[in-house]
Amino acid sequence: MWFLGLLAGLVIGGMIGDFEGAVAGAILGAIAGAVYRAANPVQARVPDADGERRIAGLESKVAHIYQCLEDINGRLSTIEQSGAAPVQGAPREVYAAPGPAAAAATESPMTPPVELPPSPVAAAIVGTAATAFSGGASAAAEVHPGTEEVAPAPAAPETSALRSESARQGEETNPVTRWLLGGNTLVRVGMVVLFFGVAFLLKYAAERDLVPIELRLAAVAAGAVALLLVGWRLRERRPGYGLMLQGGGVGVLYLTMFAALRLYHLVPPEFAFAVLVGIAACSAVLAVSQDSRALAITGAAGGFLAPILTSTGEGNHVALFSFYAVLDAGILAIAYYKAWRELNLIGFAFTFVIGLLWGRQYYRPELFSTTEPFLILFFVFYVAIAVLFSLRQAPRLAHYVDGTLVFGTPLVAFGLQTALVRDMEFGAAWSAFALAAFYLLLATMLHARKRQTLVLLVESFLALGIGFATLAVPLAFDGRWTSAVWAVEGAAIVWTGVRQNRVLARVFGMLLQLAAGIAFLLDTGAAAGAIPVLNSFYLGCVMVSAAGLFCSRYVELNAVRVTEGERIAAGLLFMWGVVWWFGAGFTEIARHAPLTWGLHPQLLFVAGSCGLFGFLWRRLDWNAARYVTLAIVPLAALVAAWTAMAPAAHPHPFAHHAYVGWVLAFGVHLWVLRSHGERDEPVLEWLHAGGFWLLAVILSWEMGWQIDHYVEGRHVWPLIAWAVVPGALIAVFAARGEQLGWPVDKHRHAYLYAGALPLAVFLLGWVIYVNFVSNGDPAPLPYVPLLNPLDLAQAGALLALATWFVGVKRLNLPLAQLPALADAMKVLGVVLFIALNGVLLRTLHHYADVPFRLHAMLRSVLVQAAFSLFWTLLALVAMVVATRRGLRALWAVGATLLGVVVAKLFLIDLANSGTVERWVSFIGVGILVIVIGYFAPVPPKAQEKSA
Repeated sequence: MWFLGLLAGLVIGGMIGDFEGAVAGAILGAIAGAVYRAANPVQARVPDADGERRIAGLESKVAHIYQCLEDINGRLSTIEQSGAAPVQGAPREVYAAPGPAAAAATESPMTPPVELPPSPVAAAIVGTAATAFSGGASAAAEVHPGTEEVAPAPAAPETSALRSESARQGEETNPVTRWLLGGNTLVRVGMVVLFFGVAFLLKYAAERDLVPIELRLAAVAAGAVALLLVGWRLRERRPGYGLMLQGGGVGVLYLTMFAALRLYHLVPPEFAFAVLVGIAACSAVLAVSQDSRALAITGAAGGFLAPILTSTGEGNHVALFSFYAVLDAGILAIAYYKAWRELNLIGFAFTFVIGLLWGRQYYRPELFSTTEPFLILFFVFYVAIAVLFSLRQAPRLAHYVDGTLVFGTPLVAFGLQTALVRDMEFGAAWSAFALAAFYLLLATMLHARKRQTLVLLVESFLALGIGFATLAVPLAFDGRWTSAVWAVEGAAIVWTGVRQNRVLARVFGMLLQLAAGIAFLLDTGAAAGAIPVLNSFYLGCVMVSAAGLFCSRYVELNAVRVTEGERIAAGLLFMWGVVWWFGAGFTEIARHAPLTWGLHPQLLFVAGSCGLFGFLWRRLDWNAARYVTLAIVPLAALVAAWTAMAPAAHPHPFAHHAYVGWVLAFGVHLWVLRSHGERDEPVLEWLHAGGFWLLAVILSWEMGWQIDHYVEGRHVWPLIAWAVVPGALIAVFAARGEQLGWPVDKHRHAYLYAGALPLAVFLLGWVIYVNFVSNGDPAPLPYVPLLNPLDLAQAGALLALATWFVGVKRLNLPLAQLPALADAMKVLGVVLFIALNGVLLRTLHHYADVPFRLHAMLRSVLVQAAFSLFWTLLALVAMVVATRRGLRALWAVGATLLGVVVAKLFLIDLANSGTVERWVSFIGVGILVIVIGYFAPVPPKAQEKSA
């Protein structure tokens, strides 16, 4: 790890601060790598094939030892059963089964302890075998003479030999760790110093021209070859030492040939290219033949560092990228035989990081023709390496995909490609389309091989192909698509994170969708496009919505593989997707739908969306989608509110033939209710009731507008509809509910209680309201008390309420309980009193020209006299009925009203001296009170009546 840190620090420091920066960066990188190594100790790797064979051999030997011990135990048992008497005074020896660790290793438990006669030979055999296997633990339990108690043998611990063998095999299976962190420290330090020394020698000799350059380079090359030969000769006796020498020789050869080509121009490019190819091939052959990824990493790192250390700053990208292409070709050749991830990552990092740094400093549009081929070549190289990596990995890792190469290669390559084609019209779009075609074709070809180890890789390539195909479309339109594509990519990352069981990837994908939505909202001021639906705004919103819904569903399907917090986040993503879906639809309709279409688009969108989610619920068993279908009534109510806020464009609900949309919306509502069957859920009861309310509002609104439109009268006519429709609905549902069929007959409680109760309260409020605000002018019809439209509507509303009370009592609904029903009847009596007084006042307004204003009526002597006589008459009726039926409470109400009248006569009417109304009121009230005293005495109490 410290060596990788040294290489990384060398590259970064060289880019920042020339030679001094390279040295400082190398030192800091080595220190950082060493610290990381100390904080993260390397764990033992999975044993390779040789190690597994060794373990299998050891297990076979242990099993054989136990088999021999069982045979000895059986023989000794036979001797004991034959009657051999033990020697007096000698301790008896007991053979105990091996400890649990050994028993578990062989999976063949031993027989219980058996007392044996004191046989020195048997004791020696048993003791020796048990001691050898258990690492010195005694296999025999000593018993004092004359006792029968046996001390149990201690459990044999895991043998130190077996542990050391496993640890040694684990270390041997990780050659990179063994080469970098183990072995001869002096050799490692010496090779690093030698590598820098060669670089400094070349620089010093070039500055002072001490020896002909040809001889200098030849000497360095000869030294490198010598290192290779010596390392090759020592490959069997000192493998670590030999590999180190070979790696250093390869790096020096790279450095020497590149210096001869670039610094001194001593060899033609063709020859240098051939030699570099040969060095790369030699390095690959040496690494593969000796199964040394350390040598491969050394050769690759030295080759990539060579042009950096000998750079002259001219920026000759063709030579640089040609050289890197040769190195990457060598890595590709090695990848064909070995699945060495570290080597692949080193090549990937050096190639694209150096390419990025060169591009930022030197790239110009006129260099496109000489740069683009190399980018394509590098991209193809590392896609092929990713495929070979999946083909060559061990069986236990068959489903592991190197995500850095699989996903990092297209992302980095596309980023560089976008920079190269930024001055070309639709250059990025065509590049994304080409990548999509490439990955989809590659996924198809790999899928055709039907290899289990390639399943995850095929799925990843398919996701990349779809992602780039999606990305190609927005790049051809406007910048708003970028946010939408982020959302889609976030969904793809969540999908991959679930597949590969990576929490960080899933969290990142969810956060990316949130960021995409915020970025999209910040760009809402941009032009949306003139084409309805097929524009960047709507399609972008749909992509954000679809990404959120997909993530929610996929996480829900894999709930056992994610955390509790992720399951909660999946629910939030579902709501996120639904909000984006409906918000996009309503916004698009508001932008593009002409006013002459009325509410058709909104209602069709609501009904279609709820139907779509209902289909997803039934087809995919997606319970979350079911809750969206339950929103059909609230969404339709939102459309109705939208209509009310724009009376000029939508004067009534059925404007511009919108009744078609309302029929469809209520049809979907009934289908949703029917799909739920007879589930006993409170939300379904409220859904039935909500549909009932919405139907009453829409029909009342439409009927009021139609009456007002076709009757050239006063404002009283539209008010009538708001009593007729709700009253008719609750009366019909209460009286004929059983005959209406589904859903009323199966959900009587929902419609007559939860549904009808708010309508009943509304009717009571309507009666109070119209008696205070309307004079009941029925123009063009004449006003006839009790027979005018307003009074008839009030009578119908009160009759509907009475019918509803009867139905509620018959079904024994909660409101039918005695206390609640008594309170309801009191409220109904108060409302009836207000309605009758309203009839009186409207009659005086129309026939006595009393202004229909509260202040004017209260100051009118005629109104005060009429109140006195009318209230007394009402008291007479109430008290007579109470007397006949024995209702003391009703009689008390009448008596109270009569007391109010008498008080009113002396406090208000008496002040109207000299008027006919005063004496008429006094005489009339007096006569009525006398009649009441005769016909309506106080009803007896219940106990008096029974007596």
